[in-house]
Amino acid sequence: MSRGKVAVVTGAGSGIGRSVALVLADAGWSVTVAGRRAEALEQTASAAGGRMLCVPTDVTSPDQVTSLFAAVREHFGRVDLLFNNAGVPGPGGVRFEDIPYEEWRAVVDVNLTGAFLCAQAAFRAMRDQSPRGGRIINNGSVSAHAPRPRSAPYTSTKHAITGLTKSLSLDGREYGIACGQIDIGNAATEMTRRMETGILQAHGEVAAEPVMDATDVARTVLHMAELPLEANVQFVTVMATAMPYIGRG
Repeated sequence: MSRGKVAVVTGAGSGIGRSVALVLADAGWSVTVAGRRAEALEQTASAAGGRMLCVPTDVTSPDQVTSLFAAVREHFGRVDLLFNNAGVPGPGGVRFEDIPYEEWRAVVDVNLTGAFLCAQAAFRAMRDQSPRGGRIINNGSVSAHAPRPRSAPYTSTKHAITGLTKSLSLDGREYGIACGQIDIGNAATEMTRRMETGILQAHGEVAAEPVMDATDVARTVLHMAELPLEANVQFVTVMATAMPYIGRG
């Protein structure tokens, strides 16, 4: 059990973020859910019996991220966990040479800059609180290892998340801040619905792919979160068993 520890989950209005928030709350964590859509956050909180703090937040805005963590500290007094989850898939299916700059920038702003801003705010809170320390878990992707066709913006940001994870792990040592990364493959969410109907494969054909329950991802995050700070899951991959990842391409 968490014994009342405090978690912040971004991108918590749906999908993996919602599943993680619910599993954490069920395990006794005090959970703050953040995301752009206030109504979706309220639905997440309602599914947990209303036992969550909802803070509508655009993670690409430094001011809104600062306000998010100020609200958490004011309400709960500290931050023990950030699940850095907010992300967008980008312009799927667009040939590399046709990707508009605006689309590239939008994916980088959310998936990388947003993750940086949230991690930095959490890092500062964990450094300054007493007792000091905490944990940051970044949502990577199997795309951090093996890209899909026509996914350069998304894949590039997920490779960058791995670099952010490693840097946070190193820079957090002196403050008792641990950082790990969960790389997820084909969890059944709104974002991955197209995989069940057919998605472009490396050999040029379109094929449906197996998916897994997002709750299985959430249970893995809970395991990572509840380790003592002296232990850390640095990287873990959780995927649909039969998806085309091992051997992709």
